[in-house]
Amino acid sequence: MDKIRILIADDHAVVREGTRQILEHEADLEVVAEACDGEETVSLATKLKPDIAIVDIAMPKLDGIEATRQIKELCPTVAVLILTAYDDDQFVFSLLEAGAAGYLLKSIRGRELVDAIRAVYAGESVLHPSIARKVLNRFAPSDKTREEQLQQELSEREMEVLRLATRGFSNKDIADELSLSARTVQGHLGHIFNKLNVSSRTEAVVCALKKGWVTLKDLP
Repeated sequence: MDKIRILIADDHAVVREGTRQILEHEADLEVVAEACDGEETVSLATKLKPDIAIVDIAMPKLDGIEATRQIKELCPTVAVLILTAYDDDQFVFSLLEAGAAGYLLKSIRGRELVDAIRAVYAGESVLHPSIARKVLNRFAPSDKTREEQLQQELSEREMEVLRLATRGFSNKDIADELSLSARTVQGHLGHIFNKLNVSSRTEAVVCALKKGWVTLKDLP
């Protein structure tokens, strides 16, 4: 079984050690490195190319926002999962714009973190619907029409899949809703990711919101 390779980035050693202990109890998860500051996070992500980098916001040298931005520029296939104590809108928006695939608070339980890692690895979203609604209001385009933007990128079926993903449907839920196989849904999501130059469902949803492809009626 291929293991999900993980980089843990936090300036507190006790947090890194605690997170590692939680993850290493899972047979399908492997912690390949730890970083104590933003610069080391970017360096290790670039060198090791883990599947997922778990990143805190408040770190020395480079904060989590800039570290995320650099990781996504240098290694776009690395999914960045934010694990932080901060839930301010400004951090959420900045990190999603930087390319984060998910955003979690340190108040979550270990099982929730494990589930989120697997979800992000599978292309699922760990962005709460209420945050998606805030993102819509923040990123809504001003001048271009949805029709103008849609002409250039996604097929009608891909848009159906993306709209359901925006509503928080899992791959299985999307497959059931559209009478498709789960493998076909995964294929559509892969095409969507490639066309939008993103590596996670959350990035795809944020991109769709920014382009105006989804509206309030598309959200829960």
